[in-house]
Amino acid sequence: MALKLEDKLVVGISSRALFDLETENHIYETKGLDAYAQYQLEHENDILLPGTAFPLVKALHRLNADGHYLTEIIIMSKNSADTSLRIFNSIQHYGLEISRAALVGGAAITPYLRAFKTDLFLSANELDVQEAINANIAAGIICSHDGLPISPEDNIEQIRIAFDGDAVIFSDEAERIYQESGLEAFTKHEQENANNPLPEGPFAKLLKILSVIQGAFSKEEAPIRTALVTARNAPSHERVIRTLRAWNIRIDEAFFLGGIEKSEILKAFNANIFFDDQRIHTDPASKLVPSARVPYKK
Repeated sequence: MALKLEDKLVVGISSRALFDLETENHIYETKGLDAYAQYQLEHENDILLPGTAFPLVKALHRLNADGHYLTEIIIMSKNSADTSLRIFNSIQHYGLEISRAALVGGAAITPYLRAFKTDLFLSANELDVQEAINANIAAGIICSHDGLPISPEDNIEQIRIAFDGDAVIFSDEAERIYQESGLEAFTKHEQENANNPLPEGPFAKLLKILSVIQGAFSKEEAPIRTALVTARNAPSHERVIRTLRAWNIRIDEAFFLGGIEKSEILKAFNANIFFDDQRIHTDPASKLVPSARVPYKK
């Protein structure tokens, strides 16, 4: 019987998000595909260092512990099969439970995200992530982890995922009003629409899936903990709370910061990944916790 993915949390991850391939990517960008392929073949048995998304992938393995099979992690790479052995050697070295891959040899990845029923796609390639967002698939551009220590030996007891609100969980409707008309117009609009749920954003479906998984466990034993970390504050917080209530979504922690820097809050939350739509938040956050930027839909 064929494996069904519809009832799993399916995470597609690029090789550059999972491992540190910045040297290799520089070779590709400056010397071309042939030089990159030759380098990978020559270093086929050299184990890659963990990349930004490595802690999240390791944490997601906990969802398949104790007889559960709740998630499927799939390598989604523009590598060819011939240049991919180094990636799989590294996966095996670290004991990661990844056995499936889409190696598309330079072709577009988005059609395969749909085919694999992907709920979340993480990549260092901005074009690939933009195309995924345009196709209504939750996706994030993994930030460089310079200065952020990532140890493959770290044991993660609970998956911790932090989300921005507008343009991530929710649509960018309110964000556009703020950008075009300012804070006063934004606050007025949100007060007037406090009882109207916000439209869904690119990560709404993912948050709902996570909430379903959480609901299968007691609060004390839940393998996932989520946080909303937003620049909103009172009185614009009310519409957010009512929206999550209308969606029947569980958020474990919520921070309405009103312009306070997000980084220290994310560090205190100990996020395995943080999703935000703005560089002014992801750049400083990425120095403390793994982070990914969510581009606007085009």
